[in-house]
Amino acid sequence: MFTPVNITLIITATITALMAGLFFAWSCSVTPGLGRLPDASYISAFQSCNRAIQNPVFLICFLGGLVLLPVSAWLHYTPAPSIHFWLLLAASLLYAAGVIGVTFAGNIPLNEALDKFDLQQASTEAITQARERFEKRWNDLNLIRTVASTLSVILVVMACLSKYKEQGIS
Repeated sequence: MFTPVNITLIITATITALMAGLFFAWSCSVTPGLGRLPDASYISAFQSCNRAIQNPVFLICFLGGLVLLPVSAWLHYTPAPSIHFWLLLAASLLYAAGVIGVTFAGNIPLNEALDKFDLQQASTEAITQARERFEKRWNDLNLIRTVASTLSVILVVMACLSKYKEQGIS
């Protein structure tokens, strides 16, 4: 039961679930909470959050899914690929496009632009405009990441369940 392949699958499921949980928490609590703040406070708080999330633990989990999902799929590949392989491959592609791709193409550029915004020197109007350029777009992109990562978790869990069903474990 605790073979290297299964241990890899467990770690993959855990890391993917942690990322889905992070994006879900942002979608259902952090961004609505920040959304209630006045413009200057919103920008200041978001700048702080964006700086804080750039840490080794986040990076390991975030990129860990990108590495471990296809590794898990590859470990389950056979000449006649099983359902586990296809589910893990689908989870890999979904995570790569919907989490990593969206983050690098959308969220990171928005975060970098917001980070460069000089809140101390900006007028009230400029602060309001900066928030308007950022908030809805960032939240929409995060919703895509939330859905993509959650679907990736579901696919990994389905792969786990199908694997154990095939092995006669109920």
